[in-house]
Amino acid sequence: MPVLYLPEMLIADGQPYMGAGLLVDEQGLVAGVTTRDKVPLATEIVALPGRALLPGLANAHSHTFQRLFRGRAESRAGSRTAGGDTFWTWREQMYRAAGFCTPEDLYDVARATFLEMVAAGITVVGEFHYLHRDFDGHAYSDPNLLSQQVIEAARSVGLRICLLRTAYFRAGFERDPHPGQRRFYESPAEYLRNLDSLATMYANVDGVTIGAAPHSIRAVPLEDLKRIARVAEGRMPLHLHISEQVGENAACVAEYGSTPVSLLAEHGVLSGETTLVHAIHLTDFEYAQVAAAGATICSCPTTERNLGDGIFAADVAAMMGIPVALGSDSQAQIDILEDARQLEYHLRLRDQQRGILDAVVREGWASNDAIGAGLFRAASANGYAALGLAGGRLAVGDPADFFTVDLGDLSVLGVDAETLEAQAVFAMAKSAVREVAVQGHLVLRDGRHPHEDEIKARYNGVQRRYLESSN
Repeated sequence: MPVLYLPEMLIADGQPYMGAGLLVDEQGLVAGVTTRDKVPLATEIVALPGRALLPGLANAHSHTFQRLFRGRAESRAGSRTAGGDTFWTWREQMYRAAGFCTPEDLYDVARATFLEMVAAGITVVGEFHYLHRDFDGHAYSDPNLLSQQVIEAARSVGLRICLLRTAYFRAGFERDPHPGQRRFYESPAEYLRNLDSLATMYANVDGVTIGAAPHSIRAVPLEDLKRIARVAEGRMPLHLHISEQVGENAACVAEYGSTPVSLLAEHGVLSGETTLVHAIHLTDFEYAQVAAAGATICSCPTTERNLGDGIFAADVAAMMGIPVALGSDSQAQIDILEDARQLEYHLRLRDQQRGILDAVVREGWASNDAIGAGLFRAASANGYAALGLAGGRLAVGDPADFFTVDLGDLSVLGVDAETLEAQAVFAMAKSAVREVAVQGHLVLRDGRHPHEDEIKARYNGVQRRYLESSN
């Protein structure tokens, strides 16, 4: 039967409402915004007193297994290089975690990571998955075993997932294979065969979609990247890391005589189905190439500052009308609204001024659009679109993916409907999230998940064994 979710205040399709509810049909789609007295008699009423209801958040770029070493790679103690601790030395910690997980461990780590996402109001994740092989670098009897483990972990938690199956063919230009990457490598033919098989397997499974993800221009040679893009065209989203590090750009210039974004633009890889992850070290001309192609940029501000990558020029993207989505990436922290506010706050540190995006957003992302609404859209609808999905707005016909906020939480105490999106972005603590629904089904109720205790216990077991293996 239809369900009317009835909070105190509501944001649907960008509009604030007081005293109205979100009507959800039998398929879990938004049927409209209405009042209790105007719904059919058979409608179930779910009263949400003391709550605000907002569109679900999208985590467009995630590596779940990296949750294993959160907070354990923050000192220089493990760095043996003269340059100190950098993105490139951090990768050694990542390789240790990648080399540890059995398929069962990966499932348990993913479940805990996805549970944390749900608790933060996230309703869809783009899992950039590149862990494919066994410990010795051999294919499993089912080469998609680890992809399935991650997908089934998301389904068990109730989270919508786009599994971005990642291609990783080499360690870099003129580099020997790296032993830490042995679980990542497949041949180009294997990758395309396994991608097609995975897409076929989940073609009719609700809440699951598949995307193509050539890891980066350093890990996938240009001709292979172009072939993957052709396979994905019109069929699935295409995501790749790009220009995260200055060294990455320099290596691309050495190999191809062009920086990564310009190289992709020149070879027709950029399109409205393409999402460029990070895209920090771009020239204005390259941003213009991204805008002309209609591509999206997925920024991961928490990870980018954790790794010392640099500051994403969100103001340039806004001015050029480039859609920006957000991702938790390395799981150093899972809070998409925090990432949204950091898009602005990083620019304030850079320019030593306030309201940087507010000065340009009206001319770029949308006319007459307040900065709070623009950043909330980056945290919600833009991420859905980057994953090839409708949603993130609670417009009629969208999936009823949403979260609620406790209006009594101290972080948002006194909020009003007109400024709810801005308050959510700039002030709300994720502890204020109380209910989360995916396709109209509540997967979190009053801050609790039905499998929470089991998920935590299993994760703690994996974490203990991981720490013991590292000693």
